[in-house]
Amino acid sequence: MGPDILVLVLSAGAVGAAIGSFTGIVPGIHVNTLAAMMAAAYPAIDGMLSGPVPAEYVPTLVSCCIVSASVVHSFVDFVPSAFIGAPDADEALSVLPAHRLLLAGEGMTAVRAAAVGSAVGAVTSLALAIPLQWILLQGAAAVLDSITLGVIAVTLASIVIWSENRLASLILALLSGALGFAVMNMGIPSSGPLGTGTLLFPLLTGLFGIPPLLERAGSANIPRQVDIARDPVGPGPGLKGVLTGCMAGWFPGITATAAASLASVFSRDRDPARFISLTSSIGTVTAVFSVVTLSVSGSGRSGTSLAVKEIIGDGLTGFCSDSFVLILFSIAVAAAVGYAVTIAAGKAMSRLLDAVPAEPLGNAVLALIFALVLLLTGPWGTAVLVVSALVGTLPQRLGAARVCLAACLMVPAAMSQTGLSQSICSFLGWPLRLVKLIIRGGITVGSICRRPS
Repeated sequence: MGPDILVLVLSAGAVGAAIGSFTGIVPGIHVNTLAAMMAAAYPAIDGMLSGPVPAEYVPTLVSCCIVSASVVHSFVDFVPSAFIGAPDADEALSVLPAHRLLLAGEGMTAVRAAAVGSAVGAVTSLALAIPLQWILLQGAAAVLDSITLGVIAVTLASIVIWSENRLASLILALLSGALGFAVMNMGIPSSGPLGTGTLLFPLLTGLFGIPPLLERAGSANIPRQVDIARDPVGPGPGLKGVLTGCMAGWFPGITATAAASLASVFSRDRDPARFISLTSSIGTVTAVFSVVTLSVSGSGRSGTSLAVKEIIGDGLTGFCSDSFVLILFSIAVAAAVGYAVTIAAGKAMSRLLDAVPAEPLGNAVLALIFALVLLLTGPWGTAVLVVSALVGTLPQRLGAARVCLAACLMVPAAMSQTGLSQSICSFLGWPLRLVKLIIRGGITVGSICRRPS
């Protein structure tokens, strides 16, 4: 590898950073979607780059772009989560602590805590990437694969057992788990005017984003935001998130949200800024460690790693391959860009909050969320948003912690591991088809009735 390829990797990382910044700031557009689009368009990209770029490096450069976008997204996606209440899957649990800081005039404290946590997670996971790859290749990977289901079950049980109101937490975990299962496995349509989106957006926004916005509507105005312009948490919370982030990066059923749920259960630190830093670290470590997982097992644990697998094939396999090292270099570049963009975006949102009164801004945010869900996922996605929002208001009424709602991701994963998903889907498929038929019939009758005679 010469200096020329490093320049090309730097350029690919910069393009990926721009993509990740866009997907992180705009609610509802996930980096996985754009990664899948790049994988589908790879033959055209290959034909365009093969002239000025050595053909053997094209898959690596495109993979660097995708991974860089994923890492920057893991930094920046906290900003809409904190200020708008539209969380990404990795930031769902941080919505409530962020709103607490926002109502105290410390929105930028939340942003800086998230940026520091992600930066610590990125640096630490980069330092551990090659040693962990070697350990996994020595046989540790097979041992971990054999205990996947147990890890999911223990995580879910721990959340319920260690909650203050166990009965309410169990009920909410089962309810949100059933909702998550329906969204992920029942074939609910998700097509909107702008294309086909992911129903995880309305699911998570309803469970974690809408309730704080509704609770905030009756509270006092948002105070003027003050930026202390320094690190509010230090490296400690970010370092705590590394282990659970690595776990989320390996086990297919443990998402970053599930890992954050487990960390929150056993963490005695109730400072909102430190918790935000912890969860942000987990999300970024998961994004980085998914590359290690792909290089060892050959299977993707996220949409971006699946896209990289499709593009690069076996180029990452083996210990410390050239492609693996170059992708790690692009991650380092992406982490620096992600930190800077997160702080800049947070400052811009703080200025917007200071300029616009709280009540119309809150109403505008709710309208924006509903419009995005309708445009990206259609009427079925809007229905998922409404149902999820109703479930999301229950923890406060029942005196339970909101963390139990993370079962919306863990229960479907556990059922998939046991093979129950397919059986339940075949059993419950007919009610969904009946509902679809009734809705379509109602739409048809309504259109006939509206026709002029």
